[in-house]
Amino acid sequence: MKEKILEMLRSEGDFLSGETISARLGVSRAAVWKVMQKLKEEGYAIESVPNRGYRLSEATARLCLSEIRANLPKYHPWRDLIRFQEDVDSTNTRLKLSASQGAPHGSVLIADHQTGGRGRRGRSFASPPNMGIYLSALLRPQCRPEDLMHLTCAVAEAMVQAIEDAAGFRPGIKWTNDLVSGKRKLTGILTELSLEAESGCVNYAVIGIGVNCRQELSDFPEELQEMAGSLHMVTGGPIDRNKLAAAMVRRLYEMDQNLLSDKAAILDAYRRDCITLGQDIVLLQGEEKRYGKALDIDSDGALVVAFTDGTVGTVNSGEVSVRGMYGYV
Repeated sequence: MKEKILEMLRSEGDFLSGETISARLGVSRAAVWKVMQKLKEEGYAIESVPNRGYRLSEATARLCLSEIRANLPKYHPWRDLIRFQEDVDSTNTRLKLSASQGAPHGSVLIADHQTGGRGRRGRSFASPPNMGIYLSALLRPQCRPEDLMHLTCAVAEAMVQAIEDAAGFRPGIKWTNDLVSGKRKLTGILTELSLEAESGCVNYAVIGIGVNCRQELSDFPEELQEMAGSLHMVTGGPIDRNKLAAAMVRRLYEMDQNLLSDKAAILDAYRRDCITLGQDIVLLQGEEKRYGKALDIDSDGALVVAFTDGTVGTVNSGEVSVRGMYGYV
């Protein structure tokens, strides 16, 4: 009944009397009142005015499946493949398990809180409750791994577009896949592939994305406060996490449709948003540090660098720091 009442409130857009709701659903007005109280407890902004009824004035602050789906087109191909859990160890870990058990292409797992969120190079990714979006998507692209060298760039570009759709500003990309505003990192992206032993082709790709949405500076661990940021810190306003989660799903679906057929266009868009290009960088590979200037993104998404020793090379792995960001001065 709760979902039906929410749908009625959304479609009405104005006050709807308890009498009208109870008549349409065939329940008592007391039952309607109880549902309204429950919705308020869950964070929905329900206005109630005597002799006028109830009105949904804004979206819920809580992340929940019904609201995410409400922000998607009714017949979106991935809409019914979305699952939501309040707490997980890691959305990537859970979705990889589902993938090994036959979960279909386009499966999405979204969580409000991760206890074991992971980033690149085995680092932990802080995933506190009620603050962010932790989303993993499963792709089965049926190609060889070398055809997906640009996947991480494609995901980063899709998330730039999703944030612009939902939060109203366009972040930059620090190569390879950190979304940033100024000197602050807003998201983490981790892409993991599984290969078929016999053919060497991709069995599946799991894309994990964590977005800092509602944090104030004091919400981050002290050691991260100079480099971490949130969408709220950038915009100064509230962030509708359900709207953003739906935008992330939409943009990932669009990316998937063009991933193998429109690689050049994807990388052109990525270049426009990549703040690393033209900047002085340091490349850390093991114990070795190499300094240079980032020149371009090649046709596979690798970073083209002019090193200070006079050589020009492409960087596919390693830690790249940009002068003026994350402590590199």
